Parts: sequence; structure tokens; C-alpha cells
Amino acid sequence: MTVIKSIDEINEKIKSGKAVVLTAEEVSKMAAELSPKEIVQKVDVVTTATFGPMCSSGVFINFGHPEPPIRMQKVFLNDVEAYAGVAAVDAYLGATQLSVNNSKYGGAHVIEELIAGKDIRLKAVSNGTDCYPRKEIDTLINRDSVNEIIMFNPRNAYQNYPAATNSSENTIYTYMGTLRPNFGNVTYSTSGEISPLLNDPEMRTIGIGTRIFLCGAHGFVSWNGTQFRTNGKTNEFGIPLTQDATLAVIGNCKEMDSRYIKAAYYKGYGVSLFIGIGIPIPVLDEDMAHRVSIRNSRIETIIRDYSRPGKPEIGRVNYAILQSGKVTINGTDIKTASLSSLRRAREIAELLKNSVINGDFQLSQMVQAFPKKSTVKPLQIRQ
Repeated sequence: MTVIKSIDEINEKIKSGKAVVLTAEEVSKMAAELSPKEIVQKVDVVTTATFGPMCSSGVFINFGHPEPPIRMQKVFLNDVEAYAGVAAVDAYLGATQLSVNNSKYGGAHVIEELIAGKDIRLKAVSNGTDCYPRKEIDTLINRDSVNEIIMFNPRNAYQNYPAATNSSENTIYTYMGTLRPNFGNVTYSTSGEISPLLNDPEMRTIGIGTRIFLCGAHGFVSWNGTQFRTNGKTNEFGIPLTQDATLAVIGNCKEMDSRYIKAAYYKGYGVSLFIGIGIPIPVLDEDMAHRVSIRNSRIETIIRDYSRPGKPEIGRVNYAILQSGKVTINGTDIKTASLSSLRRAREIAELLKNSVINGDFQLSQMVQAFPKKSTVKPLQIRQ
């Protein structure tokens, strides 16, 4: 008998306490003994998660109007500049923006501290106008004193990401971490079989309007992420080998938990922000059951040499090997290291699972699917 479910039907099962919810890791283990036809009969929801560095992140803040009012033209938060060209007392703080005084501190740290409830020094200046006569302000703010802190991240949760290594004679410092010379190490940054967009690679259930776990709060997919593409290479199992799809996401920072958002500094590169994202995948039919059953041994990524122009591909490896701690290049075993935290991703998947089981997290219908055809173009330098 063919089983086909709808999201509404699954939500009714969640409400009545009858839904069967498993993490992606649990379903992958189940798939060793059960077929997709059997899994769709037994499982309603699969929870996925990732916790890794996502540079394209930031927050909108509305500070509120002081008396007399000011139209902020330059805004600094703990000496990190925020973009003030939004409105009088609104600003956007990007995660990678650096402090004017400390190159190891940036927007990511300010965002984490705001979510943790700490006080932040706000300094702003203005030319002054008739309706906004104040020309400067210097005060402390925190998550409770401002009107809104809205996280809006233009590019998060890459579907897959190439591993990185370095064939040169010199150590190089990158957003993929420190790469030691002569293939001294390989770094990667995807959570493999529990990663959200690898469990729904064609994004049948993930689109604009999808409710997600975002840094401890309920958030939403607001658009396809920047650099979203659908024309990349896939392996024999239909899994993208490169970055491909991304998500733009939005959520209320006042509801977030600083455990699931962490600032980071990479030597020689700068500041980034670890973001925790979890997405429940409804098991609608056999195809979805097959997709969520994917195992690390069948998920591959390419290895790029970051020391050479264009970062050429030098090999291909699956996540079972990457997570084992070593990979073979040119007949030599090379140590691997993950930039993302598999342990924290597992924690998020389990937390989301329990939230769905308890009826605290309902699945949502997307309001619009992502584009079926999309490419990413390089910037053309013109004179």
C-alpha cells in the first residue's frame, strides 16, 4: 500500500500526541534494516540540524527615540560600526564587522552578548536636523532596553561545503581555519547526515515560510539565501557535492539562547558567528523517506586546495571518512577536523525532536518554493 501524508495530517498527529518523531541520525540507522516504504509507514517527522560558522549573518536593532531625538548617521556598538542608513534609530549590525580598536572582536561578539543579556555601549553621531536636533549619544543598551533585535541572515545553512587543504610550503589562514603546509590537514564544515538541506536535497518541504529552530527560538526561512544555486555537481545518490542551496532566515533575538549562537575569531581571517539551525522534515512519502535515510557514507564533498588560484578540486571524500579523523591524499593519511560542532548539532536535533513530540513546534507549509534554476556568477571587473 502506498502511503502519502500531508503536513496538515502530520500536524494533527502532533497535536494528538501520536506523531512518531526521530532525529536524522536515528532514521539513518533505521534504514539499515527497513526500506523507505516501511519507514514512511512508521515515521512522521525527522529532525535535522547544523551548528557552524555562518559569516553572512547579522541583526536589525531599533534602539528607540531618546529625548531630544536623534537621526543616527554613525552607530557604534562596543566600538563595532553598524550600518545606520536604515532609519533614524534603526541599524543593521553584521557579524563580520570588526571593532575599530580590537581586530579579534566584532559584530558576532556583540550579537552573542546582546542575546546573553549583557550591556552594550551605544555611541551614535548625527549632523542634527530640525526634527532630530540631537547630534550625539553615548549610553548603555541591552536586549530588554531596545524595542527590537531581529536576526536576519542573508546566507546560512549551506547545503554542502567543500573540504579544504593546502599543498603549498606555507601555512595559510582562511575562513576554513588554519591550513598547514604540504597537505598538513583537511578541514570541513557540514554536519553530514543530520544536515538540513542534505535530508531534503530538492527542497520539497523547505521554502519561504518554513518554520525552523534558529539559535534557540522559532524562526522562519524568509527567502532563498544569497549565492543559491541549483546547477552544481551531484554524486550517484543525487546529493550535491558543492555549496548549492542556502537559506535566508529571520527570527527574534529576544527569544534566543546564547548556547546556540557563538562568536569566533579565525587567525589571519577575522570574525565569524556560529549559528544553530534545526529544521523538521515531514516524511510525506517514500521518496522523502528515502531522502532522510541518507547516511554519511553516501554523502560526498570535494576537497579543494586553498593555496592555489581558483581553489582547484583535488579529490572527493564522504562524510564517514571525514568524521573518522583522517583522509588519504596521495597515499598519505591526513588528519581531518570539523569547523562545525557535530555534538551541538545533535543536541539541537534532539531538542527539536522533543519540541515536536511535546506539541511545542508545529510544522509549517511553505508559502513559496525556491527557484528550480539558479546560478551564481562571479563579479566582473570593469573599468
